Amino acid sequence: MTEFQKLLQDSMIWAEGLAALISVIYYNRSNKEGYWKYFSIYLIIMFLSELMGKWGDLVIDYNKQKFYNFFVIPLEFLFFYWLYAAKSLGKPKLFYAMSLLYLLSFVSSEFFFITKKIILSFNYTVGCLLLMVLVIMEYYKQINSSEILNFSRNKMFYINLGVTLFYIGTLPFWTFFNLIKEYRELHDIYFSYFLMSGIIMYLLFSISFIWGKQSSSSY
Repeated sequence: MTEFQKLLQDSMIWAEGLAALISVIYYNRSNKEGYWKYFSIYLIIMFLSELMGKWGDLVIDYNKQKFYNFFVIPLEFLFFYWLYAAKSLGKPKLFYAMSLLYLLSFVSSEFFFITKKIILSFNYTVGCLLLMVLVIMEYYKQINSSEILNFSRNKMFYINLGVTLFYIGTLPFWTFFNLIKEYRELHDIYFSYFLMSGIIMYLLFSISFIWGKQSSSSY
């Protein structure tokens, strides 16, 4: 990892912390439905998880690969399935169906794929593809909404944009990681994008609580 990438990695962690802090401050403003507090809790858990991933081995002995593969990453996908499908799109059955498909991917991974990686490529690919479907559905909903001109006050606009840049944008990187890592220059460029898009995503999450607070009652 280059010095620039180390700087980006640390910046991404603190961007998560900033998003978690801002969410605690702003989530209850005009929050008539109340469930945005779960987004705040999610951001706090993600920040603490990244602190654990970065410095946890200095305190306790644990398996970092399993921590990410079986806790952090599944929590990310399952939370966004819930936020998109069950809440924003109002399709709870879609949330259950996608969650089941994603969890079933772990069964296939155990039998057919090598699992000694920091990220299980097959599971991440399945998770991202399912999330991509929800992202497209959310874009379609926003474009066809009567509130399209007030998109700057729409929490999900910022969240959807951040998810697009980070999860969808880095899908090829993790899907073809074993191939990409053989080409050092390409790997470094894409890994840098992964870190930068993560920073931007969490900044967009922060903005969603600040600028999007007025429209939270509509989700």
